[in-house]
Amino acid sequence: MKKVWLSGLVLAAGLAFTGAASAQIKFGVAGPITGPNAAFGAQLVNGTNQAAEDINAAGGILGQKIVVSQGDDVSDPKQGVSVANKFVGDGVKLVIGHFNSGVTIPASEVYAENGILFITPSATNPKVTERGLWDAFRTCGRDDQQGRLWADYAKGPLKGKKIAIVHDKTTYGQGLADAAKGYMTADGIKEVLYEGVNAGEKDYSAIVSKIKASGAEYVMWGGLHTEGGLIIRQMRDQGVKAVMISGDGITDNEFASIGGDGVEGTLMSFGPEPRNNPNAKAVIEAFKKKNFDPQGYTLYSYAGVQIMKQAAEKAGSLDTKKMAEVMHSGMVFKTVIGDISYDKKGDRTNVDYVWYVWKKGADGKITYVEQK
Repeated sequence: MKKVWLSGLVLAAGLAFTGAASAQIKFGVAGPITGPNAAFGAQLVNGTNQAAEDINAAGGILGQKIVVSQGDDVSDPKQGVSVANKFVGDGVKLVIGHFNSGVTIPASEVYAENGILFITPSATNPKVTERGLWDAFRTCGRDDQQGRLWADYAKGPLKGKKIAIVHDKTTYGQGLADAAKGYMTADGIKEVLYEGVNAGEKDYSAIVSKIKASGAEYVMWGGLHTEGGLIIRQMRDQGVKAVMISGDGITDNEFASIGGDGVEGTLMSFGPEPRNNPNAKAVIEAFKKKNFDPQGYTLYSYAGVQIMKQAAEKAGSLDTKKMAEVMHSGMVFKTVIGDISYDKKGDRTNVDYVWYVWKKGADGKITYVEQK
């Protein structure tokens, strides 16, 4: 992929502009604001904006107010690099994003070169933090952690069951599927089918036919909610009753809207329900007043802004490299999703994935509920 870098002249102009507006801290939030994954972009944007609003109301960060710019990457790596370069030109120094691992990784190279600190709420591929970047952090976990959970389920509750593995060929989707497959192989478990499909298609009848022919009782899906929902709907249309097992890429109620009643019983791995955290009570009330349900990665985004505030205050500076040093120090940050601390890579030291099941509530709507 061709990377686009800003010239030193443009960067200098951006920095000069930042100095002229020293009473403001420029944040960026980047993700799929439009396109098939826009539901997740809304989570990132709303979480970041609410955090900025609340922090500003309490006096800002080191006496300066947060101003947030949005960048729409449409879940496309090239667009992600363009967004990153625009942030550089605009003098943004702190970023919440991106959503997709395949977008976060190339964009992060632009950030690292230009002094921008970022926290992704949702990019779970290990490569995000495995490249030795000074500025890479996340509030979520990693695919190898999630894949281990899937494999443990396969050798435990699903022992002896026929399992198919399907992914969307993306950095995230295939990375998650391969992590689960690798751990399953090490545990002596052989899947009945391993296939990749193309994201963005509408007709998945070919893969559904293969799932049916394999006799799979469970389908591990490495991918996002749009394609996952379509696959379930088309499985049910062909009389395939296999239960889907998926990850954090389907954590939006649009999954049920796309998949229909057939999504009931779907198993999903995600962190402990952030909306149940006592630390989030006041924030959730603020979202309710705006008629927005802070599901999925909304509170993970909010937490990212909280961490940046606390890091700046501990460093006594908005110098991003000093903030990163604080974040790498093992300091415990108080957030709406609980206490968070980081290792030297920028990964959380305390991640737990748990199981959810999609089921119909008393109101007739299908959503995901944490299994106790």
